Amino acid sequence: MSNKKEQLENLTLLGNQATIYPTEYTPQILETFKNAHPDREYFVNFHCPEFTTLCPMTNQPDFATIYISYVPTIEMVESKSLKLYLFSFRNHGSFHEDCVNIIMDDLIKLMDPLYIEVRGEFTPRGGISIHPYANYGKAGTQWEAVATQRLANFQF
Repeated sequence: MSNKKEQLENLTLLGNQATIYPTEYTPQILETFKNAHPDREYFVNFHCPEFTTLCPMTNQPDFATIYISYVPTIEMVESKSLKLYLFSFRNHGSFHEDCVNIIMDDLIKLMDPLYIEVRGEFTPRGGISIHPYANYGKAGTQWEAVATQRLANFQF
């Protein structure tokens, strides 16, 4: 188990009273801390109900709830940095499906999790709501098969 000093040593945003909210897509704002239980497999879940991005064609805002679930290895994403990262999509123009995949790819690169899934529940525009889902299981682990099975049996 890590001690408190080790867990907090690389965090610059948590507790910072002078938070600057990014106005452009900013994956480099993401920060990690060490998993205090790397010998145990467990899920970490985030429910982010205030996600906003822009339609790349019309520049109109799109709103969503983003769900992120992952099984960590050594590194874990710090929640305030995740909040600021998701906020950075506010002026970013991407289709809904692209947003979900970008978020997942950035978190894989950041943490190298055993498993991760990202789901977006976008509010309707033009009478249609879109709910993209993407997942990943680390190659060579049991989680690779879990990802394949979960995607094949996905229900929303």
